[in-house]
Amino acid sequence: KLKKEGVLWMDFHEIQGLSEKLKSNVQKVIVGKSEVIDHLLIALIVSGHILLEDVPGTGKTLLAKSAARSLNMEFKRIQFTPDLLPTDISGLNYYNQKAEEFIFRPGPVFSNILLADEINRATPRTQSSLLECMEEYQVTIDGETRLLDRPFLVIATQNPIETQGTFPLPEAQLDRFLLKTKMGYPSTAEGMEVLKRFKEKQPLEEIKPVAAKEEVLKAQRSYSNTHVSDDILNYIMDIVERTRKHSDVILGVSPRGSQALLKCVQAHAILRGRSYVIPDDVKAMVKPALGHRIILKNTSRLKENYNMQILDQIVRDTLVPSEENLQKKGMEI
Repeated sequence: KLKKEGVLWMDFHEIQGLSEKLKSNVQKVIVGKSEVIDHLLIALIVSGHILLEDVPGTGKTLLAKSAARSLNMEFKRIQFTPDLLPTDISGLNYYNQKAEEFIFRPGPVFSNILLADEINRATPRTQSSLLECMEEYQVTIDGETRLLDRPFLVIATQNPIETQGTFPLPEAQLDRFLLKTKMGYPSTAEGMEVLKRFKEKQPLEEIKPVAAKEEVLKAQRSYSNTHVSDDILNYIMDIVERTRKHSDVILGVSPRGSQALLKCVQAHAILRGRSYVIPDDVKAMVKPALGHRIILKNTSRLKENYNMQILDQIVRDTLVPSEENLQKKGMEI
């Protein structure tokens, strides 16, 4: 372990070991979905939040619960509904007649892992109650600001095809999520394994914690030591600026989005066993990190997954730095 300013840090091998341990534990319940699990681990390592989107029954909630049970931290779940109030999330001050004073009752956000299930079923007013805590890790109630415990990870789920009784997340809310990813249907072989695994038992009930809060906090402090060359930074900015200039995009990726992509590629490199970033890390994280951050023109919004097609086109058209030179620089670190 590295010690910097009196605080224990992790090197990239230890962070990789932590992520592999967590991934292996989650895969005792979740069949396949290696890339989605990696995305969730990346969000955890870089102190971000993740939005899981797909049709019902694909394992979104099960993945969130499996990850929560793998971590020895406090977990809370909120079932979002149209009648849910902001105070049901953040907490409230209530008058205790016996004590003759107001007492604060904390809401579910005062936890380490928060599962926001079917987040688009709540009203915009309730959805917005998550904005402050997701970005600033604090909650302001009746003029008093209360800090949230760290680490704090929001895992939100939503169904993209059902529109009745739902409220689409506004751009400001979507921008708070580091990553947005889809579960997808399992392959035939994976579907067979799901049937066998869940035929006689419930694997989620048997899963045990394999990582402590302190380990996650060390990883969150240390991942940014991953080397990123100026060539990679230029590559990231080239991709970001192309989203702002695309003819079908009305609003491109913001500076927050470019920072999110940088954090993601650093964590992705660690998960692949490297202490430095290569272009493949950027290519792997462009769509989950930027896909929900670009706003298309009205005519383009009608085309299914067109934002992802645009990002694919941008990545193809963007000049890639020489991987050989990047590897040499990485080996010199």
